[in-house]
Amino acid sequence: MALHPETEPHDHGMLDVGDGNRVYWETCGNPRGKPALVLHGGPGSGCTPYFRRLFDPAAYRIVLLDQRGCGRSRPHASAYDTDMSVNTTAHLIADLGALRRHLGIERWLVWGLSFGSVLGLRYAQTHPGAVSELVLTGVATGSNAEVALLTRGLGRIFPEAFQAFHAFQAFEGSKTAQAAPAATPFLAGSPERERSGNLAAAYNRLIESPDPRVRERAARAWTDWETATIPAPPRSVERFEDPVFRLGFARTVTHYFANDHFLGEGNDEGVVLRDAALLKDIPGTLVQGSLDFGNLLGTVWRLHHAWAGSELVIVDEAGHDAGAPGMARALVAATDKYATR
Repeated sequence: MALHPETEPHDHGMLDVGDGNRVYWETCGNPRGKPALVLHGGPGSGCTPYFRRLFDPAAYRIVLLDQRGCGRSRPHASAYDTDMSVNTTAHLIADLGALRRHLGIERWLVWGLSFGSVLGLRYAQTHPGAVSELVLTGVATGSNAEVALLTRGLGRIFPEAFQAFHAFQAFEGSKTAQAAPAATPFLAGSPERERSGNLAAAYNRLIESPDPRVRERAARAWTDWETATIPAPPRSVERFEDPVFRLGFARTVTHYFANDHFLGEGNDEGVVLRDAALLKDIPGTLVQGSLDFGNLLGTVWRLHHAWAGSELVIVDEAGHDAGAPGMARALVAATDKYATR
């Protein structure tokens, strides 16, 4: 099944969501079609035109946005003076509600990739009346166990890359510990959290350094680690070569990873998994690559079995990549299935 034709936005804008933030949004496809919301990953990646092609433009009113701090939204997380304390899961969920009301939409299908699946799941659990269906891929739930896997557990699979990733943090952390500003109670990227073995918190502290050279080197080390854990060649991510994207992305990811994804207490095994029963009245499709390292925890399987209305589609020889051919086919099949529901 091929991707749907390319389509351009017929409307777009910058929505003032408060806290000094303006969020970029666009709508494509049929203005009278079934509303569908696209939630990108990262957190901090931003939307791309590719996502539009996963929906039939004759059937869907496709809504894309760049979440706070990334893409075309402003202020951008790469700017040192951007206030990250107003970039949390609760803020992002509130932004979705504001955008839905701004566009005059009652309910929409929610499509999410990676962190977008975390955000989509929590949004559906807390606002079930606004979500008609869920289509999720590269599925994550934002648990601390998932963060531990991505920042430490994969070190056993990629020992050389992990040694560099860990050694950089230890060396730079020791140099900047005295110069770094005191951590605020809001941020989990504190010395105490770092001593507990939370590498995301340690990297977040470096990326919040007042020294731009430390920030840039830490962002590069973080994205080098993410690139190294891609399961198959070519192990390269073009957007990581853009210093603005790289810094904004690494700052946002470590901000969320260091703070339990802002999901509250009890997130070691997963607040989203714990509350999976709240999704019982929402149909959903989970599309997962068999080589996605998130599968090592069985997260998507556990979510599927806890969510009565879900369908699980495993795509062989695909990883954490919604653009892989088999993944694209499964995602198009899912959105086509829900187009007339």
